[in-house]
Amino acid sequence: MTTEIKAPLLPESVPDGTILTWYKSVGDTVKMDELLADIETDKVVIEVASPIDGTLTEILKDSGDIIVSNEAIARVEQDSSIGNSETATTELAATPAATTGKIAELENNLITSPAAKKLIEENRLAAHSIMGSGKGGRITKEDVLDYIRASSSQSIPQPKIPVASTENTAKGRIEERVPMSRLRAKVADRLLQAVQTTAMLTTFNEANMEAIIDIRTRYKDEFGEAHSGTRLGFMSFFVRACTEALKRFPAVNASIDGTDIVYHGYQDIGVAVSSPRGLVVPVLRNADHMGLAQVEREINKLAEKARDGNLAIEEITGGTFTISNGGVFGSLLSTPILNPPQTAILGMHKIQDRPMSVDGEIKILPMMYLALSYDHRMIDGKEAVQFLDTIKRLIEDPTRLLLEI
Repeated sequence: MTTEIKAPLLPESVPDGTILTWYKSVGDTVKMDELLADIETDKVVIEVASPIDGTLTEILKDSGDIIVSNEAIARVEQDSSIGNSETATTELAATPAATTGKIAELENNLITSPAAKKLIEENRLAAHSIMGSGKGGRITKEDVLDYIRASSSQSIPQPKIPVASTENTAKGRIEERVPMSRLRAKVADRLLQAVQTTAMLTTFNEANMEAIIDIRTRYKDEFGEAHSGTRLGFMSFFVRACTEALKRFPAVNASIDGTDIVYHGYQDIGVAVSSPRGLVVPVLRNADHMGLAQVEREINKLAEKARDGNLAIEEITGGTFTISNGGVFGSLLSTPILNPPQTAILGMHKIQDRPMSVDGEIKILPMMYLALSYDHRMIDGKEAVQFLDTIKRLIEDPTRLLLEI
């Protein structure tokens, strides 16, 4: 029996996608749930897996081809060794929803030790493909390690990626021409749109980070023990400070829709993350309801997904305000570009020891420059300056976050 491999159902905001990579060639044997191809959209990379065991007999769409929702991209011939008893399962697996449900059912029915389960999750393994040697077929830690060693010893197929063109210039120097990814092209379009269609202005301030550094130094070990190893970072303080400031200045949390102003009664904070494919901005939903530990956990989880290319569409859409931390790369000062349709973005920078005047005395303090870019059509200069000053005061005296003053 031949099964068509179809592109997944794309969201309404994503009209089409591009075949980015084929991991299998015609004639290769494939296993159920084995990765066949990656489809790149303007926002995320979507993995396409085989719904059955069989042989890849035809590739209908090559790398670089444009596809739409549910379009056939390949065909897989089912192995003749599979009995009729599995025919119904194969037909069911032909749809993405059924495949997901079947795999979830298999995973839930498997018995694994806690250590084995942790290894399976960390290495993103399919638990149903691991043979358990424990009592009653229980999967042990050793079973997972043996499976990983066996998998790594096999030859890993290299993905088929469009080759960049190399050419010699008139002076004999080599230049390489590489197609821009859809994500990077989309980001470029949005940044250009922000510059051309908004009255963007940037205001600056600086914050003394001594209080937060002192809190981290005193409580980082206790914080980690109390919150399952979660590391206390600077970003959680800034997220909390921003949510509090946004409540006080709703115009900064608003967006422009045509000739209307949309005021949001919630704070969904986007955190700019650098990934191998380009800049993405995953969103912390209802950040005003999160504590410091939950903010740190969510940021770490979303950043890991961004690096692995596993962010879902809903995790990077929306958002009412954005924070960009160029300081992690050593940036001392910058002017961040707006993330439309949002009307403001906060730029964090490197912490630098500088001589500062305190009560008539010169002291060396750990200072950070803060930059707020905003749309002047929506936000007046007074509001922008006061908003940034509020963040400065909350960061310099974190007790204000608890007292909400």
